[in-house]
Amino acid sequence: MTENTHRKIVFIDIDGTLVDDDGHIPLSAKQACQQARNNGHLLYLCTGRSKAEIYDSIWEIGFDGLIGAGGGYVEFGEDILYHKKVTEEDVRHMVDFFNQHQIDFYLESNSALYASSQLEAHLERRIYGDLENDPLAQQKKALTPHPFITGLTYGEANLYKDDVNKVCFLESSTIPFEQIKQEFEGKFHVMQCTVPIFGEGSGELIIPGIHKALAIADLLEHLGMSREDIIAIGDGMNDAEMLEYCKTGIAMGNAKPALQAIADHITTTVEEDGLFLSFQKYELIG
Repeated sequence: MTENTHRKIVFIDIDGTLVDDDGHIPLSAKQACQQARNNGHLLYLCTGRSKAEIYDSIWEIGFDGLIGAGGGYVEFGEDILYHKKVTEEDVRHMVDFFNQHQIDFYLESNSALYASSQLEAHLERRIYGDLENDPLAQQKKALTPHPFITGLTYGEANLYKDDVNKVCFLESSTIPFEQIKQEFEGKFHVMQCTVPIFGEGSGELIIPGIHKALAIADLLEHLGMSREDIIAIGDGMNDAEMLEYCKTGIAMGNAKPALQAIADHITTTVEEDGLFLSFQKYELIG
């Protein structure tokens, strides 16, 4: 690219946008990202995931930086712009509440994803099926282990961590989402989880005042770039502020209807090369 005036900065959600439900990245998405960077554009991951959940298979595509934890952590190149953490008191409250009510959860920090005691078995049921009785489920686990399950840290005796970005909990069979939301009202922004396999009643506890658009605005100010230069692409309701804030907001074909309603463009699903086709449409690639 010969002129910086045409350089775009693209913010890319991960789950449901870059990566499918099985944790796979379509070849077309990898190629689109690499070609866009070769053309001089800047590409940032912009995700609810914490840094420990950005696996090598994602980083190896090539990105200029990361907005993680739904906007609570921002890095560009080797530098960190900021990192907002949950207070130790609030971490204790969450861990004690979830354990008391037998709700499976994991703490997201930049160093690791710390799983509660029964989380692994719960996730395996949701992702693979009945491992005790179903040979197909056993085969799925053996042949295509899900990167999310293998990426968690299990068996940690002390979950009162001091570097927690946010917390995710799986759907409970006894405690409805609304009750969990009420428990933490005022302390956290409690939103329904954007990962379908976690169940409709699953959710995330996020530090108030954090969302992707605020982090993008802070990063743009630091980089000296304008909103006119930015494109965002996502599929979940935690992408809503981002799509509204950016000059061009793209919703995946698998996005929630409410997100599609505010998007400037709706592309196809992850499996149907949605990211690649949107990059073509907006001339990031040939």
